[in-house]
Amino acid sequence: MGKASRKTVLITGASRGIGAATARAFVADGANVALLARSRDAVSDLAGDLGASAVAIPCDVSRYWEIAAAVDTVLATFGRIDVLVNNAGVIAPMAPFGHEDPDAWARTQEINVNGVYFGMRAVWAAMVAAGGGTILTVSSGAASRPLEGWSAYCASKAAAAMLTRSADLEGRAQGIRAIGLSPGTVDTDMQADIRDSGVGAYARLKRSDHIPPDWPARALVWLAGPGGDGFLGQEVSLRDAGIRQRIGLVP
Repeated sequence: MGKASRKTVLITGASRGIGAATARAFVADGANVALLARSRDAVSDLAGDLGASAVAIPCDVSRYWEIAAAVDTVLATFGRIDVLVNNAGVIAPMAPFGHEDPDAWARTQEINVNGVYFGMRAVWAAMVAAGGGTILTVSSGAASRPLEGWSAYCASKAAAAMLTRSADLEGRAQGIRAIGLSPGTVDTDMQADIRDSGVGAYARLKRSDHIPPDWPARALVWLAGPGGDGFLGQEVSLRDAGIRQRIGLVP
């Protein structure tokens, strides 16, 4: 069995893309996984494919009571939560500054920021009581630099990166390992949405320019283990060739 053997991993946004690939990677490494997403049918189908090691929980991460209830379900099912993967996120609205829909802009913050905080908040007490745990948040290069038409996404990812730093500052002494992963551009439905938008330089990238979802998935498994010990409170970038080599990804 792998390093994740007997761990329980809660993954948000688990119905597709990086989330689904991460679920498969953790199960392959011996973990139990809780799959959270708004898409009830998709997470149910994935849990069915993964077998007894997986449980599907429909959940909107922008509603604290839903994710808190999901955490209770995971604890009742598996008895513990060792790893939280904050993966759920949206990129819309993509529009020039001053032309965004304000309600859509605010909704992005509810999912990408509130959802990350709510996940951290919901697992915190159980992790501290167990002596610690790992909180991994899927970040982005957009957390540290503005991108044309992406003000909502950039602002949300910058806030989520600060939540990682805050969780590390206040949780490390209690055994909490908080790390962000910036995967670069990944061949997912989100990238298809970016291409369709026609907004900014990233809309002009081809599918072949992106890495496959299993790369960040394997990186998250690695960060959940001893490999992540040197990166607590930091944003780890998969654009870094040295990081890719340490994880065992193709350069």
